Amino acid sequence: MSKFENLGLQESLLAAVSDLGFETPSEVQEKAIPILLEDETDLVALAQTGTGKTAAFGFPLIQKIEVASRTTQGLILSPTRELCLQITNEMQLYSKYEKGMNIVAIYGGASITEQAKQIKRGAQIVVATPGRMKDMIRRGIVDITKIDYCILDEADEMLNMGFYEDIKDILSNTPKEKSTWLFSATMPKEVATIAKKFMHSPQEITVGAKNSGASTVQHEYYVVSGRDRYPALKRLADANPGIFSVVFCRTKRDTQKVAEKLIEDGYNAGALHGDLSQNQRDLVMNAFRKKQIQMLVATDVAARGIDVDDITHVINYQLPDEIETYTHRSGRTGRAGKSGISMVIVTRSELRKINAIERKIKQDFLEKKIPSGIEICEIQLYHLANNIKDTKVNEEIDGYLPAINDVLNGIDRDELIKKIVSVEFTRFYNYYSKTRDLNSGDGNRERGGKGERGEMPKDGSVRYFINVGERDGYDWMSLKDFLRDNLGLEKDDLYKVDTKDSFSFFNTDAQFTPLILETFSDFKVDGRFINVEVSKNPGGNRGGGRNGGGRRRDRDRKRSGGRRDRNSSFKGGKSGSKKSKGKRNSGFY
Repeated sequence: MSKFENLGLQESLLAAVSDLGFETPSEVQEKAIPILLEDETDLVALAQTGTGKTAAFGFPLIQKIEVASRTTQGLILSPTRELCLQITNEMQLYSKYEKGMNIVAIYGGASITEQAKQIKRGAQIVVATPGRMKDMIRRGIVDITKIDYCILDEADEMLNMGFYEDIKDILSNTPKEKSTWLFSATMPKEVATIAKKFMHSPQEITVGAKNSGASTVQHEYYVVSGRDRYPALKRLADANPGIFSVVFCRTKRDTQKVAEKLIEDGYNAGALHGDLSQNQRDLVMNAFRKKQIQMLVATDVAARGIDVDDITHVINYQLPDEIETYTHRSGRTGRAGKSGISMVIVTRSELRKINAIERKIKQDFLEKKIPSGIEICEIQLYHLANNIKDTKVNEEIDGYLPAINDVLNGIDRDELIKKIVSVEFTRFYNYYSKTRDLNSGDGNRERGGKGERGEMPKDGSVRYFINVGERDGYDWMSLKDFLRDNLGLEKDDLYKVDTKDSFSFFNTDAQFTPLILETFSDFKVDGRFINVEVSKNPGGNRGGGRNGGGRRRDRDRKRSGGRRDRNSSFKGGKSGSKKSKGKRNSGFY
């Protein structure tokens, strides 16, 4: 039995829920849907982007609409064309069994004549951007004087974009006795003003702490000099071979400049800013959704309404002026229950802003170091080896094998492997082997004498390599839980957890090293040895540890079971990482 059945939804909507594969309602859906179905009430719902707000207001709205009437009964306002279209598409899926339901999208950049025709045919629900909606009201194309429900979605984003006057004008054309539902990630004073002016004793629900960040997002900051922002960005991309990210800049000029430099350096990047035509915006966004672009460089305004669930990283190339804007940026990742990482590149003079953001979002930032060139070479080397291992063999090559064997005759196995890997590795090594350290001095802030996240001293920190990663179903959250559960450590005893495609790194205080090495000396999960080694390089390089992984496995295979086989549930936080379909934007592929 689906929990959606306990929320009061009618059978036709439950059938749509089943078709969509929804099983358990999100927290905002569980809280909002019963209230909106049971009462004719105003509602203020505060929840982060990506928590399922469209279904939270969409299902109740559809159930309350009188389908037999062609009068416009519901109005949904959203900040951008992209979000407007997305809401419309989702609402149409929700209402697939509501015969006669007509939901129309109204937005700029498209034919107003065609949109007018759709409205004239009868639209019970209109989804609109404020600017185009105001224009159509002025032309007498849309009549919202008889609506029963008005929904303001991403209200804080609409107000941040300067739509305050437009929203006031639109709402002044609606009846006073309607129900108004306001959904927002944060509650700045402008949103509170709208609620006070146009709503009557609204009920309020909050998912998480008010104005807080999503718990699925890890926040990191990297301290560099101002001139090293771009090299730092490049290294962060190279240190995360599977990156699929949005890079935020403050100005259109910087956005275009950074995107062009990334493209020149061989990355699959694109720019999204206000100087682009609507057609250009659509092309960039379509390429990003298909992962043909893996690093989307955007301004805050242009990125409003981006709704892509698989974004792995948000990179703040520059911090925004408003803390609420940072909340929206970081909310682009860690969506739909998945984990994500929000990285901030800052100078020492900007560290006070990190403290201010922490207080606002009620989460701590991890201070991290920009990876060294050698560390990046190591990560990329493992990534390349893993790709070679997983490459599907093209059987058509069989006919060429005799000639290839003649060419490679006399080269032993180890030498051949080194040559194959060197084809790509040498290019990377030549670039990074002599590069300098980009980290700007001591980025530590005052934290009551404690180190990173206020949890561990820096002195005596040990870095470890572990041979599991994202393709094993782990992200930084679930790997941290796996290690904590098997080691019996507290949450704060493990930190700097970095998951890559097929391996990961983590840190503990030096006092835990004997426990970790002993625990993983003969540790199996589903018949596979889990290898943990001390890294020679504290920044993340894999060290030889106390023994080589290959030698240890050979030794273990010869054992007759003298030591007990430790087993554990080999299950990460994800059902398996989604591999990018597009060309790798950096490193080896």
